[in-house]
Amino acid sequence: MYNSGMLKLKHVTGNYGDLVPIEGKKEIPFEIKRVYYIYNVDQNVRRGFHSHNQLHQALICVKGSVKILLKNPNEEEVFLLNDPSEALYVGPMIWREMFDFSEDAVLLVLASEYYNEDDYIRNYDFYLEEAKKYYN
Repeated sequence: MYNSGMLKLKHVTGNYGDLVPIEGKKEIPFEIKRVYYIYNVDQNVRRGFHSHNQLHQALICVKGSVKILLKNPNEEEVFLLNDPSEALYVGPMIWREMFDFSEDAVLLVLASEYYNEDDYIRNYDFYLEEAKKYYN
């Protein structure tokens, strides 16, 4: 899918457990300015329902599993995140919805910018209008 896709992260395993090192502009294709995580989400809850004008994100399910629906005006795809050594890259102007959280799911999000409410597009019809301009 254009402007999004799975990233395979370096995974080191040994006698002391597993380690996944993450560095901005290396494993993650942008500088990381903000980190947050989502957890304790009921399985029947859907979250997200927005896009960003400029923000780049990498989503990593560090525990459990979650499904991510990504859309642009031309295509949509559902990604299952259940491996902490994989990240889902989501670029600007991609609509996202998160659902089917497992009971133990912890979704880590790495963001390219500090929080800015003005960067959010929360109305899907408005998103489609803006995204059509962006993708043409």
